[in-house]
Amino acid sequence: MAANTRSGVAVAAGIALGLSAHWLRKAAVQGASAATGAWDTALAAEHAAALRVFYLIEQTDTHQSARRKVLLASLKYAIARHAFQEENVIYTMMRDHGLTEAADHLHHDHGYVKQYFFDLGEMPADSPEWLPKVQEFRAMIVEHMREEEDELFPRLRGSLSEAQNRHVTVAMHREGVKLA
Repeated sequence: MAANTRSGVAVAAGIALGLSAHWLRKAAVQGASAATGAWDTALAAEHAAALRVFYLIEQTDTHQSARRKVLLASLKYAIARHAFQEENVIYTMMRDHGLTEAADHLHHDHGYVKQYFFDLGEMPADSPEWLPKVQEFRAMIVEHMREEEDELFPRLRGSLSEAQNRHVTVAMHREGVKLA
């Protein structure tokens, strides 16, 4: 009977450890974004982080296809989580506050982001065309980021009360935790 009790305790401890590790990982992934403060500041920090990964990819050569694939997967994960936050909170708030056309345009851009990830995933990472495709992708996404940071996010922030901006920040981070 004592062996069964020890075994049961060990199983319960293992489950508890696994569950806590899951939530700790989520907190670590989303925590970096949440620590930056307001929603627009957090999204700008995520933009900067994505650009750093693009930079690392652009430093590779055709003999580093495994590194390219790992960096591309990392970029895809970060951007997917970022897009989830924008599409489920920010763009919906934009539509609710008279920026429907702009929100639709930004959402449209996200479709092309997915297209670039698909195309790069289908292309051999050691192909001479791979890096130029990454650079084309980076140029497109930089334009998208600048439009958000310099024009549209300030417009949305200005149209919201302080309480609404706090609500958007909380809602955005809540969405980010779902994919963290």
